[in-house]
Amino acid sequence: MRDFVILTDSSCDLPSALAEELELEVLPLRFSIGGKEYYNWLDGREIPFPDFFAKIRAGEMGTTSAVSVGTSEAKMREILAQGKDLLCLSFSSGLSTTYQSAEIAAEDLRSEFPDAKIHVVDSLCASLGQGLFVYLCAQQKKAGKSIDEVLVYAESVKYHICHWFTVDDLNHLKRGGRISAATALFGTMLSIKPVMHMDNEGHLIPVSKVRGRKAALTALVDQMERLSIDPAGQTVFICHGDCYDDATFVAGEVTRRFGTKDIRINYVGPVIGSHTGCGVVSLFFVGTER
Repeated sequence: MRDFVILTDSSCDLPSALAEELELEVLPLRFSIGGKEYYNWLDGREIPFPDFFAKIRAGEMGTTSAVSVGTSEAKMREILAQGKDLLCLSFSSGLSTTYQSAEIAAEDLRSEFPDAKIHVVDSLCASLGQGLFVYLCAQQKKAGKSIDEVLVYAESVKYHICHWFTVDDLNHLKRGGRISAATALFGTMLSIKPVMHMDNEGHLIPVSKVRGRKAALTALVDQMERLSIDPAGQTVFICHGDCYDDATFVAGEVTRRFGTKDIRINYVGPVIGSHTGCGVVSLFFVGTER
């Protein structure tokens, strides 16, 4: 059985040490802020995550770029030239063209490497939801499963990766075109916080509105109670837009209510953070449905 490599992109927002431990190859997306362009590396080597969010707080806007076909093809060729097969797990096609770029690159390379297996999966996930998806697939590989077995697992489990999140600043969603100016204005005045999730097409969907930040954070955990499979025994990921205390509040509620032991917290990366702004908190887990 040929060895294979799992390739993903930096929208997964995994801690860099964990990505290394899982032996992942990670393609960085790009973003621009303050007139400069950066690569979104998982270790924040070009701009530390707190510095990025400080710019957002100061009113600067970030713009983002997908991984290009050329970048995908170069990394894929490098892996395939080592005689290894390739499983690429991409950022949701509902939010980025990164998946389409990977698919085009893979198609170009199949004739060049006819003996290789090259699979590209649209994760329909984002941020640490994508990270959790990749993590679970990497656990399958670690358990000795073949590339075809991990592919079947990936295509099945992605519809069970639950993404639940809330934001503190409605104006950032307004600037990104997610909500109207009137909704942002009245929501801010009334301290209304949206609770959102990622649907089966990989799009961000508002689900409900609650009064106050603490209620919004608690609502995320309520969704986990409603949907999760074996909440005590699974690995749960939480990410935050420079609001670590809020993330630890959610983690504490998850532990208190379900006895979950394996909870990982990390920053939202600059690519996702450019669209959510500061104060986003997201909870990711495996559930009966999204």
